[in-house]
Amino acid sequence: MPKQSAIPVVERTDCFASLAMTGWISEERIVVLAKVLTCAIWGLEGALVEVEVDIAAGLPSFTIVGLPDTAVQEARERVRAAIRNSGCAFPNRKITVNLAPADLKKEGPAYDLPIAIGVLISSEQISNELGNSIFLGELSLDGGLRHTHGILPMVAFAAEKGTSQVFVPAVDAQEASLIPGPGIKAFDSLSQLVSYLRGEIPAPESRIAPPPQDRPVVPAVDFRDIKGQEHAKRAMEVAAAGGHNVVMCGPPGSGKTLLARGLPYILPQMAMEEAIEVTKIYSVSGLLPQDTPLVQQRPFRAPHYTISNAGLVGGGSWPRPGEISLSHRGVLFLDELPEFGRASLEVLRQPLEDRLVTISRAQGTATFPANFMLVGAMNPCPCGYFGDPVKECTCSPSLVSRYQKRISGPLLDRIDIFIDVPRVEYEKLADERLGEASGDIQPRVERARLIQRQRFAGTRLMCNAEMTPVEVRAFCALEPSAQPLLKAAMRQLSLSARAFHRVLKLARTIADLEGAETIKASHLAEAIQYRPRNLG
Repeated sequence: MPKQSAIPVVERTDCFASLAMTGWISEERIVVLAKVLTCAIWGLEGALVEVEVDIAAGLPSFTIVGLPDTAVQEARERVRAAIRNSGCAFPNRKITVNLAPADLKKEGPAYDLPIAIGVLISSEQISNELGNSIFLGELSLDGGLRHTHGILPMVAFAAEKGTSQVFVPAVDAQEASLIPGPGIKAFDSLSQLVSYLRGEIPAPESRIAPPPQDRPVVPAVDFRDIKGQEHAKRAMEVAAAGGHNVVMCGPPGSGKTLLARGLPYILPQMAMEEAIEVTKIYSVSGLLPQDTPLVQQRPFRAPHYTISNAGLVGGGSWPRPGEISLSHRGVLFLDELPEFGRASLEVLRQPLEDRLVTISRAQGTATFPANFMLVGAMNPCPCGYFGDPVKECTCSPSLVSRYQKRISGPLLDRIDIFIDVPRVEYEKLADERLGEASGDIQPRVERARLIQRQRFAGTRLMCNAEMTPVEVRAFCALEPSAQPLLKAAMRQLSLSARAFHRVLKLARTIADLEGAETIKASHLAEAIQYRPRNLG
């Protein structure tokens, strides 16, 4: 019987042997380790992830570790098919992929491309000279690079870390190019990217110009088409000029929803900084269309009153933005306000004050911006006709009281403007004359916002509604004749300290619309009339 060798012989598979014959893999190499950088998203913040790929002798297998979710685990089959269909060989060996750090949960298909690149480097089919480049993208089975959610915040994180270049799908090139700094390399397919890394084709265009910001917007609802309600239109102009919260009360069909839907078109256009903030939120949420790399119109969100707390505020095991964050820098419209669950309304109190929402989970804490204008619409009673001069209300006094008390005093105390929207008379509905167009109102709002930006230059504040008591004392000076009026309003309306400051902020906005340096008695009187008579 022949004597057996002390060292076991590793029999190479046909696939591995063929790779050796092509020159891509050295015959004597058994274990090759590759490291590729990519990015994870927690909330809106990025985190660097190192994809380690190890190919070793053993039974063919493909294992991904490092706290991956189901979508990342399924990357094994996408990567395997994409490599084979891109003209490369998939190693029929024991492949282990580690996503480090291992305690950070990995979610989504954006890890497909870095895993594929790691496999190709580890099998010596492409060079390992990548430096600190970051790879982002989902792969299709034919090797194409698909649209991937969260590209913008991940590229922003790469820019903060000083990354030299970021490889992204071609369909996301414009979105990635919104962030200055790193070189953007966009490719249509894995085969094209491999050819570039092998030096067979030149580098593609590094950056694609983002869309222009001055595209004209045709209002979906123009204020000129809303008959009557001049008082309500004026209140919406004041709200837009200072970023104030509004609640409208009136019978069904009086125009409350039309006024709310027309509000975004009299708001000032978003600055580039604001547009990128909003685009990051929509990119992470998967709501950014492929043909819209930059959100330029202020958001308008109108969730149904059956929405859950998590849907409104945000949440989930992997925190996602809710409606209040999707309304950032825009309008959150809550129609039929008393029909919303009391718990859902109460969770709005903290975001309305702090302009952000914090979601805590076992894995960590995620913070989303929530600087929005709240616009609520409600009927005065369940039937909708309490106090209506034409149609008689069928509700009992106790039912009306219970209905109106569904909205708590602390929440109403955070509302700046209360508007009564009465029934529109026949004469106004039949009048052929048009009112003032939204395009004529917006310049006045822009001028008032410009005054506020100059006033708050060097701070994080952007409008009067964001002022704290410190700024109120500094910028809301009253002329002497207005002091007795404010004192009388405090006594008669039982204003709380918060409501007192909100009246002053609202008066400051009215003065800005007029271009006045100090708050006059007329400005204060208009601000006071927007307070409810039964609540402080």
